[in-house]
Amino acid sequence: MSKNFIKTTEKESLYKNLEFKSTIEILSDINGEDKSIAQIVEKSIPQIKILVDAVYNKLKNGGRLFYIGSGTSGRLGILDASECPPTFGVKDDIVIGVIAGGDKAIRKSQEYAEDSLNQAWKDLINYDISNKDVVVGIAASGTTPYVLGGIEECNKNGIITGCITSNKNSPLSVLAKYPIEVVVGPEYITGSSRMKAGTAQKLVLNMISSTVMIKLGRIKGNKMVDMQLSNNKLVKRGHHIIKSELNISEAEAIKLLNESKSVRIAINNYKKNKIEKK
Repeated sequence: MSKNFIKTTEKESLYKNLEFKSTIEILSDINGEDKSIAQIVEKSIPQIKILVDAVYNKLKNGGRLFYIGSGTSGRLGILDASECPPTFGVKDDIVIGVIAGGDKAIRKSQEYAEDSLNQAWKDLINYDISNKDVVVGIAASGTTPYVLGGIEECNKNGIITGCITSNKNSPLSVLAKYPIEVVVGPEYITGSSRMKAGTAQKLVLNMISSTVMIKLGRIKGNKMVDMQLSNNKLVKRGHHIIKSELNISEAEAIKLLNESKSVRIAINNYKKNKIEKK
């Protein structure tokens, strides 16, 4: 462990006697702490950029992005991965979240599962992990054995590794090839990294997946043209995108989407037919 490593996520809260505070005081205090997070994340943009470029280069050549974590960190990785197919229209095996304790840990705490140094690699092997892929370890402390063991084995097998942590110079930061360190400081409730650290992780994960998908061409202009049309709201959004992009009536947009079942295909077919008619 680095001599310069200080676990700021475990430092004493700056606030005392929380149980004696009024509701408005507690809410205002938490909100005051949360206001700093986006600015702290901003400082990490150079680190995030390097990891994003590495992920993009692997995914454009058929690779996959894996998130590994335990507890809150693992759940946030699964959340980000699960939102990629409906938002960007990619297959559900392109961005994959793996959590210590397996699927049951998504809903019910399996905190003991994070103590195994070997399990993450076993979990990744189940997905036929290879050096075409990228693995990002998520751990606020930067010391979670499940994540450390997984990242170490990935390094040994020539797999690109990154991490998201809330401590500077943590063991995880040292292990990962592309570390992202978002140091949010002590939590409002001492040690409760589901708070500021978790919020920072969510912001960074959004930045990684959204930027990679934009670079992969999964967005046109600023629209989700590859989104899955899985409910009425998204179908209506599809109608609006087509209508706006092609400057046509809503009825015509509805007809095009009904025929193609894809916003992107509807737009491309309309433009192609228009060119052919000239």
